Amino acid sequence: MKSPHTFLRTGLCPCLLLSIIFLGLKPRLTDDFVDRLLNRLSLYAQQYPSEKVYLHTDRSVYLPGETIWVKGYLFDGSSHAADSASGVLYVDLVDPSAQRVLLHSSLRVTGSHAPGQLLLPDSLRAGHYLLRGYTGWMRNFPEEFLFTKTLTLLQPNHPLPTPPLARPDVQFLPEGGQLVAGLESRVAFKAVGASGGYVDVEGYVVDAKNDTLVGFSSQHLGMGYFSIKPEPGQAYTAFVRPIGTTAYTHYPMPAVQAQGYVLTVDNISNKDNIKVFIANNKTGSAAQKGTMTLLAQTRGQAIQVATGPVAKPILLINLPRQKFAEGITQLTLFDENHAPVCERLVYINQRKPLTITLTPTKATAKPRARIDLDLRVTDASNQPVMANLSLAVTDAGQLPDHAAYPTTLTSYLLLTSDLTGTVEQPGYYFDPANKDRGQKLDLLLMTQGWRRFTWPSVLRDSLPAARYFVESGLPITGQVLRPNRQPAGVVDITLILVHKDSSRAIMATTSDAQGRYIFPNLDFTDSTKVLVQARGKRGADEYNILLDQLLYPAVTLIRPPFNSLLITQTDWNEFVRRTSEALDIEQQLRRNRDQVMLQEVKVVAKKQVVRDSRKIYSNPEASVKITPELAGGSLTILDILRSRVAGVNVIGSGYTASVQIRGAANFSGIVEPLFILDGQPIDKQTALFLPISTIEQVDVLKGASASIYGSRAAGGVLSILSRQGNPAYDFTKDEAPGTLLTKLPGYAPFREFYAPRYDQPQLDENRPDYRPTLYWQPMVSTDADGKARVSFWASDAKTTLRMVIEGATPDGRPGSGHGLLTVE
Repeated sequence: MKSPHTFLRTGLCPCLLLSIIFLGLKPRLTDDFVDRLLNRLSLYAQQYPSEKVYLHTDRSVYLPGETIWVKGYLFDGSSHAADSASGVLYVDLVDPSAQRVLLHSSLRVTGSHAPGQLLLPDSLRAGHYLLRGYTGWMRNFPEEFLFTKTLTLLQPNHPLPTPPLARPDVQFLPEGGQLVAGLESRVAFKAVGASGGYVDVEGYVVDAKNDTLVGFSSQHLGMGYFSIKPEPGQAYTAFVRPIGTTAYTHYPMPAVQAQGYVLTVDNISNKDNIKVFIANNKTGSAAQKGTMTLLAQTRGQAIQVATGPVAKPILLINLPRQKFAEGITQLTLFDENHAPVCERLVYINQRKPLTITLTPTKATAKPRARIDLDLRVTDASNQPVMANLSLAVTDAGQLPDHAAYPTTLTSYLLLTSDLTGTVEQPGYYFDPANKDRGQKLDLLLMTQGWRRFTWPSVLRDSLPAARYFVESGLPITGQVLRPNRQPAGVVDITLILVHKDSSRAIMATTSDAQGRYIFPNLDFTDSTKVLVQARGKRGADEYNILLDQLLYPAVTLIRPPFNSLLITQTDWNEFVRRTSEALDIEQQLRRNRDQVMLQEVKVVAKKQVVRDSRKIYSNPEASVKITPELAGGSLTILDILRSRVAGVNVIGSGYTASVQIRGAANFSGIVEPLFILDGQPIDKQTALFLPISTIEQVDVLKGASASIYGSRAAGGVLSILSRQGNPAYDFTKDEAPGTLLTKLPGYAPFREFYAPRYDQPQLDENRPDYRPTLYWQPMVSTDADGKARVSFWASDAKTTLRMVIEGATPDGRPGSGHGLLTVE
């Protein structure tokens, strides 16, 4: 037998040759499809780079009226390095039953981190909710890849809703994607109950003659697999029952294909290589002369590509494990027609996690005692690492957390962020104590979907432009429509932001041919009044103005949110009682911070005239008030000034007119004045396109009064004061055509977590202290020795404290740690 030849390409190092074994394969020097495949995948990754978001919260169970403390982490979706491109992180609280967003918050991102909080309304009912995190750019991708986390809200005497009983949802998934006649295949299955959690099942498969072929039972969290060799023309049915019950339910198995491919992967037996077996039963001369292609890619980056002849019914390919990055790799098989026919996910474990340890300086603590906690972060070689972390300390005695192996930053970033659907107990696959975690993880990846993109969208000749852009600041975007709902086309757009301190920001832009407009990279905080006005060539027509910021990503739920938290009635009652007491105290503290009690005083002073903050000058040389009569016959502000102000000469008309104050000129010709809008310099074209109806007055500054603006005012100053810029202006009385008035939430104001210090005198220090969250610190940074120390005070409870810490290095290595401390 001749030595097998090999062929390999890699997106990381095209010249690298690896040991991929093909039975009877001849080497090929070029392959147009392989080149096209790699080029298209690279172009897709460049045009649609992915982002990942993770939200760490102080806990997962709350009462209405409490605060959810949260920290967002942003990562580059491919490299997992810290993502500093997006400057805004959106956090939604979603009601899954109504499929609508209840709370929406915009968090400021600094250095890939976004700490913040959400205040839960008192009116929320008991039940399960979804906390959702995403950036503006992530809205270009399927909703399944937005971060979601299930939160539970409890209320006194209001039990959690119980889903109706229903038969388990059992899916049968042939490895690689299809059953092919005459080719033995492994079939994975997964059983899910009405609550969204797994159901352990058992059953058997029969053929069309009702003969039993194979029996099966779940091996892990409702998942398992069995092998079957389907026959041509047969239809198969599975009979399934939950373990411990007697009634079977039948489910049709996937249809058997007459011809095709079967992909079988061994990611367990060999520590150096992933073994890929490809079998096919293709017939016909055209197919037999064809070539199949196997692509291995990790998070959109091509790692290895191999080709082989269809004429060989069985091929074995060895993929060297060390060439892959940590995480999920997708294997895709393309047939002789270059169509994707089989896919399989595998997990590459490079065993390079961070280790985060929490060590209290004392083994136990006393109620209201200070607790010092030492943190240390090391890599796989036990070397210190600098990392940014978030720490939550909660009272485990109030509500024992029965959720087994919950989601952590590590499990999300490396596993579940690249999968669709619910992954139960994701932490199981990253706990070294579970010796079978590799086999169980391989079983999970036989049943879980991956759809960050579809191959037809990658292989198309041209890629459509992304609808949403990367937001380094808050955007205001939308579309202008005519009354017939058709795009208005190119129109002038004016935006006015009115902040809580009554300061104004005025901007202007022009929409595109579809009436779309954008004001990017804005910076405003809390609730802000927004006025958007559209003006066409004929003035302020009756346009309809749409604002994208009033629309949130769609909420579509295939299955209800799943939470494996189990609560006894005793735990429930204790949690509600203690948390209600702590909530009452927190709300009183909020009121105390917001109110200042003063003794009665008598103030004697002269009434002062409020100075217009838009003017840094005292008195202008001339001022023109804009009346309806003046506005009615004028197109621009220069039309109004023409022949009305001594020393002001307007030359020409319309948008091409020029203006000269006191004959200002130099060797180049006329020197036009500096244009100011509500105290901010603007260019001449912006000034000419301002709607006359929005202008209150125009002040003319000459000579010494203009000199305060420096050399820019060599030709004088035209200071334009808008009606909307007046501090006394009331937007609610605006009824101008083509105008949208609303309020938008800016960046959520950041609040520090309040915790009492019992080494200092306290107001109401005799009140009971049974806080469910004792400490929340979203921004903990380790030094060059990988160390940090935090301090906090215990409550009155003699209990067990649960400490959970998570974080990552700038280059994207995640880690998590936890610990317990007894207060006695």
